[in-house]
Amino acid sequence: MQVEIRQVECFLAVSESLSFRVAAETLGIGQPAVSGQVARLERELGQRLFERTSRVVKLTAAGQRFLPEARSILAAVERARTVVTQQGEAQVPLRLGSSTGLGQRLDLLLETLKRTDPDIAVELGTYATATRFDRVRTGQLNAAFVRGVGTAADLDVVPVWDDPLVIAVPSTHPTAGQDAIDLADLASLPLWLVPRKANAPLVDLVMSACAAAGFEPTLGPHTSKLPETLASIGNGDGWTILYEPHAQQLRHTRVVFRPALPELSMTTSVAVPAGSRSPLLTRLLAACAEVRTHGSNHRA
Repeated sequence: MQVEIRQVECFLAVSESLSFRVAAETLGIGQPAVSGQVARLERELGQRLFERTSRVVKLTAAGQRFLPEARSILAAVERARTVVTQQGEAQVPLRLGSSTGLGQRLDLLLETLKRTDPDIAVELGTYATATRFDRVRTGQLNAAFVRGVGTAADLDVVPVWDDPLVIAVPSTHPTAGQDAIDLADLASLPLWLVPRKANAPLVDLVMSACAAAGFEPTLGPHTSKLPETLASIGNGDGWTILYEPHAQQLRHTRVVFRPALPELSMTTSVAVPAGSRSPLLTRLLAACAEVRTHGSNHRA
């Protein structure tokens, strides 16, 4: 039997997303290549690892048994790579899973680490939340940022800061000139949000806040592309909600960003291997604490 690391990586990518297309996008290769690697792995193991239909991909019983072993294989490879890198280079790699919308927080974190820990070389990767968790479990990532999630199997989820949320409305809307916007004043406008499966904590928070304000919003088209959303909002077609650190980096002549009333925020945490308090992660959390303090002073 000759199982290759690339085959295991493809298997894990598919098992995380239950989609060969998404796995291919995550790995940066073509979908036929992913299918081929998984097929070769199945031949080597003599077992089907996935059940495939035109609509559904799911793990077989054999695939479920192989999943923890596959994670262990990649974790061992990453540990070996880290040992070799640390012995052969002056800098220590910090493989960090990023999150869409970290905005200025991420910039500040990288600046802080460069100043306080110049021997750390940060390697960033942006993935879906479930993929980030799995990559921390397997050792492909040292840590990952997540939002609105308090627990995860086999991981410690450490809160590092709270991000205020801001409302984006057309610059022509009556609320655009206010210092803050009452959610109830937006009841007549459609709300543009990502699909719940893409960011359940954010969607649940916003929908609950609207309910508390006395209305159920009419949802606009689902889109994961913020430029398209803001372009439509600028045209007077609705409103959306963003993380403040992200909004601070955006410039849009037809959209304004204002705090919400009542105030809304989302906790950002760092997911790390359960029980792990390595010097590298200790330094990362210390840098996060400095970023949190900077953000608090900036708002004050």
